[in-house]
Amino acid sequence: MVIGLTGLGLMIVGLDLFTEAFRVGTILIGVALIVGAVLRRVLPSVGMLAVRSRFTDMITYGVLGVAITLLALVAQPNPWLELPFLEESVRYLVGR
Repeated sequence: MVIGLTGLGLMIVGLDLFTEAFRVGTILIGVALIVGAVLRRVLPSVGMLAVRSRFTDMITYGVLGVAITLLALVAQPNPWLELPFLEESVRYLVGR
């Protein structure tokens, strides 16, 4: 399921069929990682694929999924999510 969602997101970004395709595809990739974190938590066993601890997988997938999704939502131009402190931070760091 995770590979399928990620592949669909990459295909949407790659084909660029509509104006917000990069944002929709990237959000889909982030959601796929979040789904992976949830699946890793609820599935009882993953067999020989378990080379890391369940906790490590959940944290890694969850943090990356949330970060990718948030970055897609605040991407310029015309962000879907406005974070006022983000603009202030950039202005402070750049020195305008």
